[in-house]
Amino acid sequence: MRKLIYYLAIGLFLVGCGSTTKTTTDDTQLPEGAVRIANDDLEYEIIIIDPGFETYLYTIAKPANYYSQSYYETKNKFYVTEWNIRATNPLRYNSKIYENVIDYDFNVDYGLDVNYKLYNYFKFVEHNYGQKF
Repeated sequence: MRKLIYYLAIGLFLVGCGSTTKTTTDDTQLPEGAVRIANDDLEYEIIIIDPGFETYLYTIAKPANYYSQSYYETKNKFYVTEWNIRATNPLRYNSKIYENVIDYDFNVDYGLDVNYKLYNYFKFVEHNYGQKF
């Protein structure tokens, strides 16, 4: 019995001393529920940490190819302009919703995925927070 406890203790010690392995390949770990909007070719990234947006994106939002990229770009020009007006007027608009200005260059082709997710974030804000743009 004494030998069994001894071997068990040695085995647990060896297992406990094993090195840990990193299971993620991405250095930037996103919080749970966060959505990354990025175009790696342009080195452009938006990270949305808003509870419910990921669920909204996959359940309520229309598929990405429902509208064309030019449709999303046109809508995003309007939404970004209005968002930035509200973000720079915290006394008039809720600063908890409009925390940051969005740096969106209208002359850059961000691609369908970025424009789709950005457009749907604005729709999510309208839907969840009752904001009208």
